[in-house]
Amino acid sequence: MANPLPKIRWAVFIALGLLALAVRLPQLGERPMHTDESINAYIIGQLLAGERFNYDPQDRHGPALAAATLPLAKLQGTKKFSDLTESELRLTTVLAGTATILLFGAGCEMFGFIPCLIAALLFAAAPLPVYYNRYFIHETLFVAATFGFVLTGWRAFKNNSVVQAALAGACAALMFACKETAVIHFFALAVAALTFGLWKPRRKDVADLWQPKLVITAVVVFLFVSVMLLTWFGQNWKALAGLSQAIPNFTSRAGGEGHEKPFWYYAQLLVGGWSGGMISGLALIGFFQAFRKQDRSAYGFLALYTLCIVTIYSAIPYKTPWLALNFWLPVALFAGLAIESFWFASAKFYVRMTILTFLIALGILIAHDTRQRVFLNPGDEKNPYAYAHTSEDLLGLPTRLEELIRQNKNAHPRIAVIASDPWPLPWYLRKFSGVGFWQPGQEVGAADFFITSTEATEKYGDQLKDLRPEFFGARPGVLIILWTPK
Repeated sequence: MANPLPKIRWAVFIALGLLALAVRLPQLGERPMHTDESINAYIIGQLLAGERFNYDPQDRHGPALAAATLPLAKLQGTKKFSDLTESELRLTTVLAGTATILLFGAGCEMFGFIPCLIAALLFAAAPLPVYYNRYFIHETLFVAATFGFVLTGWRAFKNNSVVQAALAGACAALMFACKETAVIHFFALAVAALTFGLWKPRRKDVADLWQPKLVITAVVVFLFVSVMLLTWFGQNWKALAGLSQAIPNFTSRAGGEGHEKPFWYYAQLLVGGWSGGMISGLALIGFFQAFRKQDRSAYGFLALYTLCIVTIYSAIPYKTPWLALNFWLPVALFAGLAIESFWFASAKFYVRMTILTFLIALGILIAHDTRQRVFLNPGDEKNPYAYAHTSEDLLGLPTRLEELIRQNKNAHPRIAVIASDPWPLPWYLRKFSGVGFWQPGQEVGAADFFITSTEATEKYGDQLKDLRPEFFGARPGVLIILWTPK
């Protein structure tokens, strides 16, 4: 099917973007802040205080999320860490997810109107993208940048466009400034492009991939934008030296570090729920159809790229559920391709009514899964997306502290937190001025209240013996103890 006129096409995808916003905005601040979200929020607090971004290759990824969030926070009138709210922070990833919907509109020339329309609908409403678009972590922005890189790179070589090559370089830099795992995608894209070029009958297509003017433009823009972001616009040149540690750290972490999962973990995650199996089944059909679509060579390239990243991510022992968002671009597009193929396979009335009935049923199942996993049980242990998630019980800790402070008539209490991993407590205690953090074993002075992990209590028996413990669940299997005067 030919693409509709640009005005009609963009009207459709803008409407889908508004639908995505409508799905993602309700109850945005109600889910407890995950540990990773709270760490990213603390970084924004440091930037609001006038500090520069310090790239940490150990565990905190690049500055792209912070660079996108800081101006949004300031536009909302936020001036310091204690002023930040969950909704303000998560708005960044909500908008990035919405931008991904619009990118499907830009992808119609590459992948076709109907597959992009179906893919945008799935991305707008399906539970996994909706859930993690409402998470203040790097993955949503990373996926948007990846899609932008694919689209602009394809346009650059197809149209011999220096402008598109520059945009591709900028998108690649944004990917790298989001997460160091961008190198996996660069490798997968390169393998897919080379393999696809050799696989096609016209061998000169391989030579077409090497166009010095476009490649040099993309590389120069990539290096410039990457350096600007990583050095926080020239304020911290030591960040470039930190890149030398990124690969060893990434290699070490890939081994698992407590997050080991079996090879089939992501497949199991994608087929879960009432709708997951149906969407994954459609995507699998579309994947195999891609190799027979001679008129849409982009799908052959996408299939090779998908095969590559799925294999790499599945083989790496370290796995977390939000990484599955990287698979949703090809999953949604392949599902759209399958539906388009079924629709045009026969023009008979009863066939198309059967397809429409199936699609309506699929929409109902998607709505059910999204409601259950995103809005009703977002932090529940049984929710596969809520990985090591902060318990709602922890939300009562700051409320309890405020109550005790009023009772003791102490306007500026000293609060000592003793835990090897205190997150997300810095977020939930951000409104208290007299909070200090210590590692178990360090000497801690007098305090009005103590907050400890369970393993830290034995080392501070003398300081805690006259205090009363109150227990709060931090996350599954982890307790936090608030020690208060008897």
